[in-house]
Amino acid sequence: MTFDRPLLRWALLPVLALFALANSAGVPQRYTLDASASNVSAKVPFFGLASKTARFPRMQGAVTIVPGAPEKAVIDVTFDATAIEAPDSVTLARLRGDKFFWVEKYPTIRFMGRSIKLSSATKGIVSGELTARGVTKPATLSVTFDADPIARAGKPVSFTGTTTIDRRQFGMKSYQLIVGNKVDITLKARMLPR
Repeated sequence: MTFDRPLLRWALLPVLALFALANSAGVPQRYTLDASASNVSAKVPFFGLASKTARFPRMQGAVTIVPGAPEKAVIDVTFDATAIEAPDSVTLARLRGDKFFWVEKYPTIRFMGRSIKLSSATKGIVSGELTARGVTKPATLSVTFDADPIARAGKPVSFTGTTTIDRRQFGMKSYQLIVGNKVDITLKARMLPR
């Protein structure tokens, strides 16, 4: 029995195309956050004239980026709410208390990004959820990398992520005549390959 080689090649083309498509996504690149070079800040309007900024200097997390499949990216970051820093002792006591972060009951805040939509090699939108005070809400993080994380595989990469939330959605409804409801959050992180 003999095979017509040109016909065999044509018959195998769809199979080979499917195989190539299935393998077009590269090997996942995994990183851990360098806690010593990472921090989160939360800025809120105060009396409508100024603003106050709190910081979360302690965090841990991991990032996975899949070359060719950004929709499979994962950014998982947990902040230590008990380590919150504020510009003065009164603000710090309020932020740590039950009217705001209630750190005694909810010691951590978590952002879980489940996909990234890139607009360039270094910019994109991460879609996921933010959990604070036991409440989880959808959140998007606008991210800017200091370099193309795909091109720098195996090397440290830093990024800045920003988002704005409404604190009332997380049960923080006190002092609305003094403290604004919109909170601007900035995450600055350095990723180390693992």
